[in-house]
Amino acid sequence: MTDDDEVTAALRRAPGFESTEPSRIERLGGMTNRVFLVEADRVRVDTDRVATDGRRVVVRLPGEGTEAYIDRGVELLNAKAAHRAGVAPAVIFGDAASGLMITDAVDDIVTMTPESFDTRSGAPGRAGEALARLHGSGETFEFRFELFAMIEEYLGVLAGRTVSLPDGYHDVVRAAEPVGEALQSQGASGTPALAPCHCDPLCENFLDDGTRMWIVDWEYSGMNDPLWDVGDLSVEAGMSDTQDAEMLEAYFGRSPTDAERGRVVLYKAMCDLLWTLWGLIQHADGNPAEDFMAYATTRFERCRDLMDDPAFEAHLAAVRAG
Repeated sequence: MTDDDEVTAALRRAPGFESTEPSRIERLGGMTNRVFLVEADRVRVDTDRVATDGRRVVVRLPGEGTEAYIDRGVELLNAKAAHRAGVAPAVIFGDAASGLMITDAVDDIVTMTPESFDTRSGAPGRAGEALARLHGSGETFEFRFELFAMIEEYLGVLAGRTVSLPDGYHDVVRAAEPVGEALQSQGASGTPALAPCHCDPLCENFLDDGTRMWIVDWEYSGMNDPLWDVGDLSVEAGMSDTQDAEMLEAYFGRSPTDAERGRVVLYKAMCDLLWTLWGLIQHADGNPAEDFMAYATTRFERCRDLMDDPAFEAHLAAVRAG
């Protein structure tokens, strides 16, 4: 079966699209899944005539093996909540058993990249505003995103694969334990408040229309410290200090405190520590989207370099002080 045939069959599973004849199917990419933009002509029979109504939708076909570490039922519920929060397209159809998801397409947008975060004026600020809208929405996501529990889970997945961890990985995990303890505290206020978070803010999951950002792909979403999203996006976009400042100012609506800035920096290191393992899983599963061994190695080395930087201890101290 060709991609077009598979996409058409998938789209026809959605209520109201049973007689769909796509006029155009465009592969959008995806690192673990296959994602397609579809211009769909839904056939309507009105008494004595047949009419069509063109509609642009996105069809996401899940990648093989992703069911081992992604709960598609949780993803579907959170994607709908993100739409209610005003940051994500509407879900037209989702099947938790297969992982198929169909959403409305957002018109007149640019799919973001590290380069476009640098060249599109105001992009870091719009991303900060979108994350603030999500985190402050009052929605409750299924699943609790817990960094060290996920590290253990991914190590368990890798135990059944033929792949080696980077030299010193377990040493860095042990060295990160004080970081985890600091992140679990928030000075006199106690533990940090949790919020609905994307948890995997790749640049390509942000869609920019020049006025606002939309966010897609809720596979890893859950309740989390919201500054994880901010720190992780900064890493994924390779943001400069100037871009970080713009994003943080827009996110908080003011200049961040030393403790807030410190939490962002700590999460920059921690996201690389986690996604190193994710990259190794992709490599072990033979994902052809990119060189995932190089991806994992780069992320691990960046994590270790940041943790070895003398400034890291100052950020850690600021977080402890709250």
